[in-house]
Amino acid sequence: MLSMNIGPLALPVGVLSLLAAGIVAAGVGHWVGRRTQTGIVNTLSDMLIAAVLVARIAFVATWFDIYRAAPWSILDIRDGGFMLWPGVAAAVLVPLWQGWRRPLLRKPLAAGLAAGALVWGGFFAATRTTEQSSLPTAALTTLAGEPTSLTALARGKPMVVNLWASWCPPCRREMPVLAAAQQRETGVTFVFVNQGEDAATAQRYLSAGQLGLANVLLDPDTGLGREVGSGALPTTLFYDAAGRRVDTHLGELSAASLASKLQPLRATANATGTAREQ
Repeated sequence: MLSMNIGPLALPVGVLSLLAAGIVAAGVGHWVGRRTQTGIVNTLSDMLIAAVLVARIAFVATWFDIYRAAPWSILDIRDGGFMLWPGVAAAVLVPLWQGWRRPLLRKPLAAGLAAGALVWGGFFAATRTTEQSSLPTAALTTLAGEPTSLTALARGKPMVVNLWASWCPPCRREMPVLAAAQQRETGVTFVFVNQGEDAATAQRYLSAGQLGLANVLLDPDTGLGREVGSGALPTTLFYDAAGRRVDTHLGELSAASLASKLQPLRATANATGTAREQ
């Protein structure tokens, strides 16, 4: 499962798990520190801020050549451009520093963080056990109405599968980035699966945008979204040359965040090509 619907919103499971872990950590920390009136909410907030800032800075520094063309896009964190391990390191340093300075904070902080880690680990384990890692088998059709599937388009190459709809603003904003990548990345198969719309609606949008996309498919009953466990649009799925899902992205892709996802796919493509030659 990649997202969960809460009312009209489809929220990433990763965000929900962190939110649940933070609430539990704050509650346990408050309970343990109640005698000394020591809470850990401020520390948890500082951890989040430090993690986001450092993870973003590290990502922008890595892909600065792409951001250079549009420097204001550095501030748009909706593209999901973060580097995990620098952010984790920053988050870990905050409680170590604050616990060293404030001895009364150590016990509630240790208890709260341990409880939060258990909750996050439980979410992670639960989602991994229900996660489908192979190419989905949902029945799809071409714009001409012919039946097809993702496996029919794989051809032994890495694949990027984008779930989109013409009414979705972030889908429309990221589409030129994906269209340019499809033209440039000939070693990767890009597939654009429209969710819940008919051929006329999808074709009208593509013609108006003059996008020139290949491999545009229709999924009128959104079966593919349900199969991969995502009700969020846009959703982009990344599969290696063996058809294993290696990454996902919920929300709008920028040129930099797409490049960061494609880099490991190229490595798998090169490894597969070398193995075949041998």
